[in-house]
Amino acid sequence: MWNHQGYHNGPFNLYSYYVGYNPATSVNPYPRFPIIHNQAFLSPFTYVVGDVTIQNNTFVGPFVSIRADEGTPFYIGSNSNLQDGVILHGLKNKYFEKNNKKYSIYIGNRVSVAHGALVHGPCQVDDDVFIGFKSIVYNAIIGEGSFISSGSVVTNGVELKPNSFVPPGANIDTRDKANSLATVPKTEAEFAKEVQRVNQEFPAAYSLYFGKNKCTCGLAC
Repeated sequence: MWNHQGYHNGPFNLYSYYVGYNPATSVNPYPRFPIIHNQAFLSPFTYVVGDVTIQNNTFVGPFVSIRADEGTPFYIGSNSNLQDGVILHGLKNKYFEKNNKKYSIYIGNRVSVAHGALVHGPCQVDDDVFIGFKSIVYNAIIGEGSFISSGSVVTNGVELKPNSFVPPGANIDTRDKANSLATVPKTEAEFAKEVQRVNQEFPAAYSLYFGKNKCTCGLAC
Protein backbone atom coordinates (compact mmCIF):
# COMPACT_ATOMS: atom_id res chain seq x y z
CA MET A 1 0.00 0.00 0.00
CA TRP A 2 1.41 3.37 -1.04
CA ASN A 3 0.49 6.69 0.57
CA HIS A 4 -0.06 9.99 -1.21
CA GLN A 5 3.61 10.93 -0.72
CA GLY A 6 4.79 7.87 -2.60
CA TYR A 7 6.01 5.89 0.42
CA HIS A 8 5.03 2.31 1.10
CA ASN A 9 3.14 2.20 4.40
CA GLY A 10 1.55 -1.23 4.53
CA PRO A 11 2.66 -4.87 4.64
CA PHE A 12 3.88 -6.14 1.29
CA ASN A 13 5.73 -9.33 2.09
CA LEU A 14 6.61 -12.59 0.47
CA TYR A 15 5.80 -14.98 3.31
CA SER A 16 8.20 -17.71 2.31
CA TYR A 17 9.73 -20.44 4.44
CA TYR A 18 10.57 -24.11 3.96
CA VAL A 19 9.05 -26.84 6.11
CA GLY A 20 9.51 -30.39 4.91
CA TYR A 21 10.66 -33.96 5.27
CA ASN A 22 14.28 -34.79 5.92
CA PRO A 23 15.87 -36.61 2.99
CA ALA A 24 16.33 -40.36 3.33
CA THR A 25 20.02 -41.17 3.87
CA SER A 26 22.05 -44.01 5.35
CA VAL A 27 22.37 -41.88 8.50
CA ASN A 28 18.67 -41.07 8.79
CA PRO A 29 16.68 -43.37 6.49
CA TYR A 30 13.16 -42.46 7.63
CA PRO A 31 11.71 -39.16 6.37
CA ARG A 32 9.70 -37.33 9.03
CA PHE A 33 7.65 -34.16 8.68
CA PRO A 34 7.78 -31.46 11.39
CA ILE A 35 4.90 -31.10 13.85
CA ILE A 36 4.30 -27.39 14.41
CA HIS A 37 1.55 -26.05 16.66
CA ASN A 38 -0.86 -23.74 14.85
CA GLN A 39 -0.16 -21.00 17.40
CA ALA A 40 3.60 -21.11 16.86
CA PHE A 41 4.98 -18.56 14.41
CA LEU A 42 7.59 -19.18 11.72
CA SER A 43 9.07 -16.01 10.27
CA PRO A 44 9.82 -15.66 6.56
CA PHE A 45 13.03 -17.33 5.41
CA THR A 46 13.12 -19.98 8.14
CA TYR A 47 14.05 -23.59 7.37
CA VAL A 48 12.61 -26.58 9.26
CA VAL A 49 13.08 -30.21 8.21
CA GLY A 50 12.67 -33.61 9.78
CA ASP A 51 11.37 -34.88 13.10
CA VAL A 52 10.93 -31.48 14.76
CA THR A 53 8.18 -30.60 17.26
CA ILE A 54 7.45 -26.92 17.96
CA GLN A 55 4.89 -26.16 20.64
CA ASN A 56 2.40 -23.31 21.04
CA ASN A 57 3.25 -19.61 21.13
CA THR A 58 6.87 -20.20 20.18
CA PHE A 59 8.45 -17.57 17.92
CA VAL A 60 10.95 -18.58 15.25
CA GLY A 61 12.74 -15.56 13.79
CA PRO A 62 14.00 -14.91 10.25
CA PHE A 63 16.83 -17.05 8.85
CA VAL A 64 16.59 -19.69 11.57
CA SER A 65 17.70 -23.17 10.49
CA ILE A 66 16.21 -26.17 12.33
CA ARG A 67 17.70 -29.15 10.54
CA ALA A 68 16.89 -32.61 11.92
CA ASP A 69 18.39 -34.43 8.96
CA GLU A 70 21.23 -36.12 10.87
CA GLY A 71 20.71 -35.98 14.62
CA THR A 72 17.03 -36.42 15.44
CA PRO A 73 14.45 -35.79 16.93
CA PHE A 74 14.26 -32.14 18.03
CA TYR A 75 11.76 -30.73 20.51
CA ILE A 76 11.04 -27.04 21.20
CA GLY A 77 8.61 -26.22 24.00
CA SER A 78 5.96 -23.55 24.53
CA ASN A 79 6.54 -19.80 24.77
CA SER A 80 10.13 -20.10 23.61
CA ASN A 81 11.90 -17.99 20.99
CA LEU A 82 14.63 -18.68 18.47
CA GLN A 83 15.84 -15.32 17.24
CA ASP A 84 17.32 -14.27 13.90
CA GLY A 85 20.03 -16.53 12.53
CA VAL A 86 19.85 -19.27 15.18
CA ILE A 87 21.05 -22.70 14.01
CA LEU A 88 19.88 -26.06 15.38
CA HIS A 89 21.58 -29.24 14.16
CA GLY A 90 22.62 -32.55 15.70
CA LEU A 91 25.09 -35.42 15.39
CA LYS A 92 23.92 -38.86 14.33
CA ASN A 93 23.13 -41.35 17.09
CA LYS A 94 23.98 -38.91 19.89
CA TYR A 95 21.21 -38.26 22.41
CA PHE A 96 20.16 -37.03 25.80
CA GLU A 97 17.12 -38.55 27.48
CA LYS A 98 14.29 -36.35 28.74
CA ASN A 99 10.97 -37.64 30.10
CA ASN A 100 11.93 -41.20 29.10
CA LYS A 101 12.49 -40.22 25.46
CA LYS A 102 15.72 -39.71 23.54
CA TYR A 103 16.31 -36.35 21.86
CA SER A 104 19.11 -34.98 19.75
CA ILE A 105 18.00 -31.51 20.84
CA TYR A 106 15.53 -30.79 23.62
CA ILE A 107 14.58 -27.16 24.33
CA GLY A 108 12.07 -26.57 27.11
CA ASN A 109 9.47 -23.90 27.79
CA ARG A 110 10.17 -20.16 27.97
CA VAL A 111 13.67 -20.52 26.53
CA SER A 112 15.27 -17.60 24.67
CA VAL A 113 17.97 -18.33 22.10
CA ALA A 114 19.35 -14.97 21.02
CA HIS A 115 20.55 -13.78 17.61
CA GLY A 116 23.18 -15.89 15.91
CA ALA A 117 23.50 -18.61 18.55
CA LEU A 118 24.28 -22.23 17.73
CA VAL A 119 22.57 -25.07 19.60
CA HIS A 120 24.04 -28.35 18.42
CA GLY A 121 22.93 -31.77 19.52
CA PRO A 122 23.27 -33.72 21.58
CA CYS A 123 21.91 -30.99 23.80
CA GLN A 124 19.29 -30.51 26.52
CA VAL A 125 18.13 -27.02 27.46
CA ASP A 126 15.67 -26.96 30.34
CA ASP A 127 12.93 -24.40 31.05
CA ASP A 128 13.55 -20.65 31.46
CA VAL A 129 17.08 -20.67 30.04
CA PHE A 130 18.61 -17.68 28.22
CA ILE A 131 21.26 -18.38 25.55
CA GLY A 132 23.04 -15.20 24.51
CA PHE A 133 24.10 -13.69 21.20
CA LYS A 134 26.53 -15.81 19.13
CA SER A 135 27.03 -18.32 21.92
CA ILE A 136 27.48 -22.06 21.34
CA VAL A 137 25.85 -24.90 23.25
CA TYR A 138 26.98 -28.35 22.14
CA ASN A 139 26.96 -31.72 23.91
CA ALA A 140 25.69 -30.24 27.15
CA ILE A 141 22.79 -30.17 29.60
CA ILE A 142 21.71 -26.68 30.64
CA GLY A 143 19.83 -26.58 33.93
CA GLU A 144 16.59 -24.69 34.43
CA GLY A 145 16.86 -20.92 34.74
CA SER A 146 20.48 -20.70 33.60
CA PHE A 147 21.87 -17.68 31.75
CA ILE A 148 24.52 -18.16 29.06
CA SER A 149 26.06 -14.80 28.18
CA SER A 150 27.01 -13.59 24.72
CA GLY A 151 29.93 -15.20 22.94
CA SER A 152 30.36 -18.04 25.39
CA VAL A 153 30.71 -21.80 24.78
CA VAL A 154 29.27 -24.68 26.81
CA THR A 155 30.39 -28.09 25.59
CA ASN A 156 32.24 -31.38 26.21
CA GLY A 157 29.38 -33.15 27.96
CA VAL A 158 29.10 -30.74 30.89
CA GLU A 159 25.93 -30.29 32.92
CA LEU A 160 25.07 -26.86 34.30
CA LYS A 161 23.20 -26.78 37.58
CA PRO A 162 19.91 -24.83 37.62
CA ASN A 163 20.35 -21.04 37.68
CA SER A 164 23.97 -21.17 36.56
CA PHE A 165 25.50 -17.97 35.15
CA VAL A 166 28.00 -18.30 32.30
CA PRO A 167 29.96 -15.03 31.94
CA PRO A 168 30.49 -13.36 28.55
CA GLY A 169 33.07 -15.15 26.43
CA ALA A 170 33.56 -18.03 28.87
CA ASN A 171 34.44 -21.55 27.75
CA ILE A 172 32.75 -24.09 30.02
CA ASP A 173 34.13 -27.49 29.02
CA THR A 174 34.87 -29.32 32.29
CA ARG A 175 32.84 -30.41 35.29
CA ASP A 176 34.95 -28.24 37.57
CA LYS A 177 34.26 -25.12 35.51
CA ALA A 178 30.54 -25.90 35.43
CA ASN A 179 30.35 -26.52 39.18
CA SER A 180 32.20 -23.29 39.96
CA LEU A 181 29.70 -21.03 38.17
CA ALA A 182 27.84 -18.43 40.22
CA THR A 183 24.07 -18.15 40.22
CA VAL A 184 22.35 -15.76 37.81
CA PRO A 185 22.59 -12.12 38.98
CA LYS A 186 19.36 -10.22 39.47
CA THR A 187 20.03 -7.86 36.54
CA GLU A 188 20.51 -10.73 34.06
CA ALA A 189 17.48 -12.59 35.43
CA GLU A 190 15.34 -9.50 34.90
CA PHE A 191 16.76 -9.04 31.41
CA ALA A 192 15.91 -12.63 30.50
CA LYS A 193 12.36 -12.21 31.79
CA GLU A 194 11.90 -9.05 29.73
CA VAL A 195 13.15 -10.82 26.60
CA GLN A 196 10.62 -13.55 27.31
CA ARG A 197 7.81 -11.06 27.84
CA VAL A 198 8.43 -9.29 24.54
CA ASN A 199 8.92 -12.42 22.47
CA GLN A 200 5.78 -14.09 23.81
CA GLU A 201 3.79 -11.29 22.18
CA PHE A 202 5.34 -11.83 18.76
CA PRO A 203 3.50 -14.97 17.52
CA ALA A 204 0.05 -13.40 17.80
CA ALA A 205 1.23 -9.94 16.72
CA TYR A 206 3.07 -11.10 13.60
CA SER A 207 0.20 -13.41 12.67
CA LEU A 208 -1.92 -10.32 12.08
CA TYR A 209 0.42 -9.50 9.19
CA PHE A 210 1.34 -12.92 7.93
CA GLY A 211 -1.18 -15.44 9.21
CA LYS A 212 -4.52 -13.84 8.56
CA ASN A 213 -5.26 -12.30 5.17
CA LYS A 214 -2.49 -14.28 3.50
CA CYS A 215 -3.21 -15.11 -0.14
CA THR A 216 -2.55 -18.53 -1.63
CA CYS A 217 0.20 -16.88 -3.69
CA GLY A 218 2.14 -16.35 -0.44
CA LEU A 219 1.70 -12.59 -0.22
CA ALA A 220 0.33 -10.96 2.91
CA CYS A 221 -2.38 -8.66 1.63
